[in-house]
Formats: sequence, C-alpha cells, structure tokens
Amino acid sequence: MFPGFLIGFRETLEAALIVGIVVGYLRHTNRGASIPSVWRAVGLAVIASAGGAWLFASFLGGFEGTKEEWFEGVLMLTGAALITSAVLNLIHHFRSRREVELKVESTLTCAGITGLSVLVFLSVLREGVESVLFLSAANMVVPDEHRVGALFGIAGALLIGWALFRGLIRLNLKYFFTVTSLLLVFFAAGLTAHGIHELQEAGALPVLTREAWNINPTLRPDGTYPLMHDNGMVGSVLNGVFGYNGNPSYAEVIAYAGYLIALSFVWRRVLPSRARASEAV
Repeated sequence: MFPGFLIGFRETLEAALIVGIVVGYLRHTNRGASIPSVWRAVGLAVIASAGGAWLFASFLGGFEGTKEEWFEGVLMLTGAALITSAVLNLIHHFRSRREVELKVESTLTCAGITGLSVLVFLSVLREGVESVLFLSAANMVVPDEHRVGALFGIAGALLIGWALFRGLIRLNLKYFFTVTSLLLVFFAAGLTAHGIHELQEAGALPVLTREAWNINPTLRPDGTYPLMHDNGMVGSVLNGVFGYNGNPSYAEVIAYAGYLIALSFVWRRVLPSRARASEAV
C-alpha cells in the first residue's frame, strides 16, 4: 500500500501546486473570471486520466503466459524509465512559484485563457498518466491494495496543497521533493530488477539466470510465508518499496546495482542546479 500512497501523494501534490499557483496568480492579477476555465481543465484532465486507467486495465487483462511476462517486463522497465525522467526533470527544473507565474503570463499573452486551460489540462493529465503507469507497475511487483494507498495519498496531497495556499502550514518543498525522489529512485531500481526477472521468465534474457543468493526463510509448516520472506508481510513491503528480493538472479543484482550507480552519478551532476532554484512556496 505504501508505494501506492507515495505515488498518489507526490504526483497529486505536484499537480495541486501548479494549479494552486495558476489560480492564485489569476486572482492576484484581477483575472478571477478566468478561474472557472482552469477548474474545467482540471476536471477534464481527471476524467481523461480515469478513462485512461480503465482502458489500460482492460488492455492489461488480455495477456496470458509468456506474452504476459513480456508485457510486465517491458512495463516495469518503462515505468522505471519514466520515474527516472520525472525525478531528474523535477530536480533539474525545480518549479518555483515565480517560474510558473511567468509561464502563466506568457501563455495568457500568446494564447489567452484557452491556451492556459490547455496548459493546465496537459500538466494535470501528465501526472495522472504517470500515476496510472507507476501504480500498474507496482501492482505487478507485489499485488496489493495500491489503489487504496493511492487514494489516501491523493486525499493527503489535496489537503496539504489546500493548507499551503491558505497559509495554514509551511512546507519546505525542496527537501520534501528530495526525500520523495530518493524513495522513488529505490522504487525504480526495484522495477528495473523485476523487469529483468520477468524478461528472463519469458526467455528473452537467458543469461545470468542463476541465483546470486537465497536468504528467504523456510516456509512455515502450514505453508505460509515468514515475515522476512519476500512474499511475507514485511518482505513484501520491502519488495514493493525498495526492490528487496530474497533470491535474485545475477542479472537482477547487476541491474539493480547498475541503476543506482548510474543514477547517483547523474544525480550529482544535476543536483547543484537544483540547489540554486528558489522555493516553490
């Protein structure tokens, strides 16, 4: 459930901050009459995201056997790539309030309220599509109530977003997004390793398939999983969040470690530019 909460919370908060800044700027510049158009764009983006989620779930249910393993492996690797792109994009182009306001003013000047509505629609839709893909990939790693966690995350993000713009709380968004980005990085590393596993199961990567180690505890006499087994109560949580696997293949270990090493190198190159960015709120 925690991966779902993290994804829903982060993606929704990012969208809520953008929408909140747009609405606040319109009010500050005496353009309140344009605000309903912004909310209509948000509503359409939410409906489009929900429709996309339904279509994706219907499409996903049509695979079986090797085709299903292929699809799951590709989806996991795609999800890891998109998470990585989203994290690095946010770090490198951290959205300050002023940056969003300048974008709003530029859009209004060039394309009017219609252009601004399209901008808001695409911004919210992007977060919605990313959430659908990330949650689908998470559910393939560890079948769980990720949707329930996502709903709690969405509700929490909306509440915090509202409180921020009402001035009821203050939140250092720079550190918030740094912490959540780190969690998502480990989640993406786990998706990468699990994607490799699925492709090996499908026969697409018949190399380095031997177990690197096996530290899974022995099943209980009644056939249930111990807590730290990667299918157990604690192990499954670590599996879903950090990619923990009690018996990975050599290829999975190399993929997991290689992803973290490569991203840490890129992170050190882009993080200084983020440090120069201003606060979002």
